Amino acid sequence: MSAADVVVIGGGIVGTAATLFLQRRGLSVILLERGLIGQQASGVSFANVRRHTRPLHQLPLAQRSYDSWMRLSSLIGDTCEFRQVGNLAVTYGNAQLEHWEQYVRAARDYGLELEILDPLRLRTRFPYLSKNIAAGLFSPKDGHANPRLLVPAISRAAEREGARIVLNAEVTSIDRNADRFDVAVGGHAEYRAPIVLIAAGAWAGKFVAALDGPVPLFASGPQLGVTEPLPYRIGPTISVFADRVPERIYLRQVERGNIVFGGGDRGPASTETNRASVLPTNTLGQITQLQRLVPALSTANVIRVWSGIEGYLPDALPVMGASSRVRGLYYAFGFSGSGFQLGLGVGDVLSELICTGHTDVPLCQYDIRRFQPATPKSAPGSTRPS
Repeated sequence: MSAADVVVIGGGIVGTAATLFLQRRGLSVILLERGLIGQQASGVSFANVRRHTRPLHQLPLAQRSYDSWMRLSSLIGDTCEFRQVGNLAVTYGNAQLEHWEQYVRAARDYGLELEILDPLRLRTRFPYLSKNIAAGLFSPKDGHANPRLLVPAISRAAEREGARIVLNAEVTSIDRNADRFDVAVGGHAEYRAPIVLIAAGAWAGKFVAALDGPVPLFASGPQLGVTEPLPYRIGPTISVFADRVPERIYLRQVERGNIVFGGGDRGPASTETNRASVLPTNTLGQITQLQRLVPALSTANVIRVWSGIEGYLPDALPVMGASSRVRGLYYAFGFSGSGFQLGLGVGDVLSELICTGHTDVPLCQYDIRRFQPATPKSAPGSTRPS
């Protein structure tokens, strides 16, 4: 039986970041990952380091995370190809403009400076964009990174701080006893701690249901692809805001020249088979919309497409913070495709909450109780996921 102050379940960006920050705050941590570090949603992410267009209540968390992104190299010993090239949202009509103008004014109170660009300024600064774009919302200090590099780098940094990272360790049960949790891997109780953090992404639901009651978490697969290397022209990450889902695409160009893209409909994904599917019709639609957004991409060849298994909640907001019913139990899951930029901040904030019982970052919007009926506080004693 191995013991620590905290057991973290899940080796994505949130779980590894929480492990790193908990260790740096003086707690001992064991992280259990059912496969390999960064193998699931975090590793196949579009990797958009985006603050703008998030709900205003999420900006304090995004800003907290931004502080960690700004010191990424000193924090984890690697830049992970993070490039602060800006983030540009565009629209083909004027329906977004009033909302964007209100958002720009409100975001200043959270320290986020944004700029609305009319068609003339868009064409001047980003001449490769379609002339049919009506407006843009630009966040100059956002950017993108390499998701395959980030999570392993955080994990290595956590190990240097003294954390224990256990791979290929599928948790089969979590038993809550008087003063601790006993966490079993492969049916055997092997790990013990007074605190457990569930950061298991789309796989979190089975643990939550057994310990705290069910939440409407479901899995879906983002649809992503990449082109052949092209001359480097596109600086910022670009996303299209539209009423029609098939028109909502996004892209970024890496320094090697490849253009990574995604958007449109999500595909099927299963936490039972551990498979997510790419929809060919969606890929064809993405290609059409890429050519509409950047006409010069009409001759670009797509060399690979992929998907992943992400956890979504109906309101597209995560569950994050302490359990309402089980002492010592904490959550961070259900980021609904928007967790990459937030991940470092989530780890920092949750470690602060666990270590001190308090954080200045508002978490009320992410409380698990929004999915729970009002019942007396009591909890089952264990999980037995099927």
